[in-house]
Amino acid sequence: MPAQVTATEHAFAQGFGRRPDGAWSAPGRVNLIGEHTDYNHGYVLPFAIDRRTVAAVGLRDDRVLRVRSTFTDDEVSLTIDDLTPQAMAGWSAYVLGVAWALADEGHDLSTAPGLDILIDSRVPVGAGLSSSAAIECAVAVAFNDLWELDLSPLALARIGRIAENKAVGAPTGLLDQAASMLGREDHAVFLDCDSEGAEPVALHLREEGLEILVMDSRVEHEHATGGYRDRRDSCEKGAAAMGVATLRELSEDDLARASDVLDDETYRRVRHIVTENARVVATVRTLDEGGPRAIGALLDASQASMRDDFAITVPEIDLACATAVAHGAIGARMTGGGFGGSSIAVVPADARASIEAAVTAALAAAGMREPHLFTVTPSQGARRDA
Repeated sequence: MPAQVTATEHAFAQGFGRRPDGAWSAPGRVNLIGEHTDYNHGYVLPFAIDRRTVAAVGLRDDRVLRVRSTFTDDEVSLTIDDLTPQAMAGWSAYVLGVAWALADEGHDLSTAPGLDILIDSRVPVGAGLSSSAAIECAVAVAFNDLWELDLSPLALARIGRIAENKAVGAPTGLLDQAASMLGREDHAVFLDCDSEGAEPVALHLREEGLEILVMDSRVEHEHATGGYRDRRDSCEKGAAAMGVATLRELSEDDLARASDVLDDETYRRVRHIVTENARVVATVRTLDEGGPRAIGALLDASQASMRDDFAITVPEIDLACATAVAHGAIGARMTGGGFGGSSIAVVPADARASIEAAVTAALAAAGMREPHLFTVTPSQGARRDA
């Protein structure tokens, strides 16, 4: 049994005075390529990582959901019958929101027993690795088992997205929850966010001597505020002006007309989405035909598009990506919703230490905060651990 699971079960026993009935976990994610395309019904290519959130859960004989965590002393209690988005606040909304979303989507919780829930997360918060989806998916698989709902992994991913959108108030797409639910070792998840069809894509990182280096800028972001909503609004504005339901319907051939129809800012937002969709499809094809060492130019182009057209990067991320590539990375790009968080670089394993040193030195020379650098491994999605 993983050490994190054992520790979480022990913390549950200390906090609630009994053993849990089980432990479930779900990973954070890295998005290899395909940023802000998900809510535009486009393509994304994320993978689950080896940083997980564990939910230890015990059945109750009433209707109360009692939530604790290892990262705060707060305890939140709410009955299943009183679940509403308005009754939730703070981090516990990621837990309680999933229960509310299940009921709101018509799943019968009228006889569901209450639960004691303890959350332990090892997914860095604010780093753009979707610590929120890891919580949602860990409790979703726990609720699915304990309440005998028999929902598929993709259905549970949709429930997590509803919780994030309506209970938490973050206007995200399906990317994060799908990656957390559907991840496989050494694979990415190619997700069509229009049909919601998903298929695994082999990465072959280890056999190619490559690693994924995460470069956490330590500039924290929050999706529920500001820039993320503005970008989504710009995309909807652009689609309406172009006469399509979503930007998924546009191709690069439509960009010439878009430049005539749209104001400059909206055009650049639309151009990012259209070209990013094309880059995701090209990355899937390139991984199959040429392997992971051949995708560097696509990652770099994605970074440039997020920096120049979608304007969601920050100087720390731009410098980290440029430095990593200059010192031997295959390619590098921001990952996640933007306005802070992390970037990733695909690096040769034997060059990782020198690339890390170069990135740290470059940011220090620019007077920026020291980044948190670490590697992640494409890993299994949500599961029952104990």
